[in-house]
Amino acid sequence: MTDLLIVGAGILGLSHAYAAARRGLKVRVFERSATPLGASVRNFGQALVTGQPPGQMLELAKASSGIWKHWAQQAGFELKANGSLLFARTALELELLEAFCAERAPQHDYQVQLLSGADLNDLYGGQFRHHRAALRGLQDQQLYSREALPSLIRFLQQVLDVQFHFSTLVRGIEPGRVSTTAGDFNAKQVVVCSGHDYQTLLAEPIAALQPQICRLQMLRARPRFKLDLQHALLTGLSCVHYGAFADLAQAQALKAQLQANSPHLLEHGIHLLISPTPHGELIIGDSHAYGSDASPFNAEQVDNWMIELAEHTLGGRIAVVERWQGVYGSGGPGPFSLLQVAPGISAALMHSGVGMSVGPALAEQHIARLLEESN
Repeated sequence: MTDLLIVGAGILGLSHAYAAARRGLKVRVFERSATPLGASVRNFGQALVTGQPPGQMLELAKASSGIWKHWAQQAGFELKANGSLLFARTALELELLEAFCAERAPQHDYQVQLLSGADLNDLYGGQFRHHRAALRGLQDQQLYSREALPSLIRFLQQVLDVQFHFSTLVRGIEPGRVSTTAGDFNAKQVVVCSGHDYQTLLAEPIAALQPQICRLQMLRARPRFKLDLQHALLTGLSCVHYGAFADLAQAQALKAQLQANSPHLLEHGIHLLISPTPHGELIIGDSHAYGSDASPFNAEQVDNWMIELAEHTLGGRIAVVERWQGVYGSGGPGPFSLLQVAPGISAALMHSGVGMSVGPALAEQHIARLLEESN
């Protein structure tokens, strides 16, 4: 008898599978495609603690950090655990980072260092000396999602005996049963981790959340100069978007400055993230467009703005080798929802782009709660 059926093999689905299987439950996972193709493989692979707002999201990110370390060791994928660098390019961005380090970081135990002067010049042989400072997030980690998720799936299959059904569409759910293109399956619990698909399953309870879809433009590039990047990179632009910084007075001043000088960045939700891959390439983005559907059409001007930001931040030229659309669930009543739809049927949905950062620990909490309620 299967104990748990999971719909979706993205990071939330895999995290739920791990949380349940390590507790001794028999688990099956259903994925409509032959391999995960949604938000969990289209992203930067940044498991960020530093950007999370104080409170629940920060604690989930801290707990998830330890889970990622365990997975990397057990599943054998590369995890860069030497932190992130957030560059201050202007006087106002530097003022913002100084305020964060003076008050919020010690109050909420963000493990950070503010690098300037000789410390900044020592980074990558002085490659980033044109910035005013760098906030190093010591707890932040980075992985290459396209390789890490398949490795995690193999670990779940081979070590924890999780059964996967790929290229299998789940067409219907009722308590204790799911109907799929591979037949019907029974279990005590069903958890739907359907990403931004709000219509195939549980459409009515999900619609009540008023979710949206966020669409991103992203790039993969090679530097045209020597750079062995080992950190995830951000700039002060991210401070306008991330909850760890966004409510600070300096962040509001920065937003006003951007509105006056670079309104196109706010209009298209552009803030720079750069992640190194294990193959010497860089994942670069991103923009943000929100709606009920993800338009298939990219704007070349948006890509050009991101390339310009990336080349200034890196201090050198890049060559784009690939472009794609990221996509994730947005809107909703908060950063995520855990729905109890019916006895034995629940759903876990992210409404923000931090599933990699908080998903592992969120699933641990959800599975623990489901098991407690079923006893």
